[in-house]
Amino acid sequence: MSVSRGDVRHIAELARIGVPADRLDTLVTELNGILAHMDALRAVRTDSVADQPVDASRTMPLAADQPPAVVLQRARELFAPHVRGTSGALAPSVRDGFFLVPRLETHEDQGDTGHAS
Repeated sequence: MSVSRGDVRHIAELARIGVPADRLDTLVTELNGILAHMDALRAVRTDSVADQPVDASRTMPLAADQPPAVVLQRARELFAPHVRGTSGALAPSVRDGFFLVPRLETHEDQGDTGHAS
C-alpha cells in the first residue's frame, strides 16, 4: 500500500489541516516510509513465540477510574477578568464545573448556546 499526493490532500481536508503544496511531497515520502515499516513488521513470523506470563509485581498499578474533582487554584472571577459571561459576570458562565464558551458559527444550528470545555 502507498499514499499519493491526492490521499494526503484528502486526509488533510478531512482533518481540516492546511498543508502547503511544498510540503506534500515530504509528507507522502514520510507516510510511505511508515507504511513500509508496518509491512516489514507484518512480515515477521511470530507464531513460534510463546505468550509470556505477566508478572504483576513488575507492572504499574492502574489509576482509579473516577479521579477526584479538580478545584480551581483561584477564584473564578480572577480566572479571566477580561471576559464577560452571559450573566454579565467578569468570568465565563459555568455549568457542571466547566466553563461555557460560545459555539462556533458552524454549530449554531445545534440549538444550545454553549458547551462545556
